[in-house]
Amino acid sequence: MLIGELSRQTGVHTHQLRYYETQGLLEPGRGANGYREYTDDAVVTVSQIRKLLHAGLSTQDIGFLLPCATGAVPDLEPCPELLDALRARLRDLDDHIDTLTRSRKALHDYIDATEHRMPDNPRTHACDSPAPATPSTPSAPRRTRRR
Repeated sequence: MLIGELSRQTGVHTHQLRYYETQGLLEPGRGANGYREYTDDAVVTVSQIRKLLHAGLSTQDIGFLLPCATGAVPDLEPCPELLDALRARLRDLDDHIDTLTRSRKALHDYIDATEHRMPDNPRTHACDSPAPATPSTPSAPRRTRRR
């Protein structure tokens, strides 16, 4: 099948399929006309790639693990490397959750401490200017047109 058909069957844009190819995740053949030609197995492979990406694995990790991921989740082939990588990713996620939980608690503590010290009339607080409604985030530098 051609890349457009694979895209229709998987719901993955053709640009993304080409990216998977550059990462070594998909290996299409080439027809006499030079067009990419995919086997029916490519549909399952793309599905596995998407599931592993959604699990938080990088394309580099997926390239290493893809030979183990031949079935549909949760029926992955028994493969120690895959289990090790998935467990490592789970540990990373748990660590990230712990960090976010601590950050969330710290923010709640600041809010609680600040609210308890607020006067009845918020316009009389000690701040010279009102706080922004949302935290400011650095924006990307503006691009200027060359003339």
